[in-house]
Amino acid sequence: QVQLVESGGGLVQAGGSLRLSCAASGRTDRAYAMGWFRQSPGKEREFVAAINWSGGTTYYADSVKGRFTISRDNAKNTVYLQMNSLIPEDTAIYYCATGDRLSVSTVVDGKVEYWGQGTQVTVSS
Repeated sequence: QVQLVESGGGLVQAGGSLRLSCAASGRTDRAYAMGWFRQSPGKEREFVAAINWSGGTTYYADSVKGRFTISRDNAKNTVYLQMNSLIPEDTAIYYCATGDRLSVSTVVDGKVEYWGQGTQVTVSS
């Protein structure tokens, strides 16, 4: 199994930036592709960004493209989400996710096995 712990959330004004981190432990050798998802009150959880093992392939939801950047440091077993130009609509709980030997396209489809506990991001107008 893989355990995921997110950090870096908080309260920020519109136009500001935050950097989320997701530290993985356990069978990290199986955490090929990883992704970030978010859920706002009253809404379903939605895909935000995904990255493959090498970091050479990334995918983004249209709503965050050009503003968010996903990256990873395999030596630290950590995935990051740099969020710039934040808007109030980005307010949500952000979750890190992965699965055993998943491809990045499978993560994009939300077919993951392991979730973190989430970190709250609040963007004020």
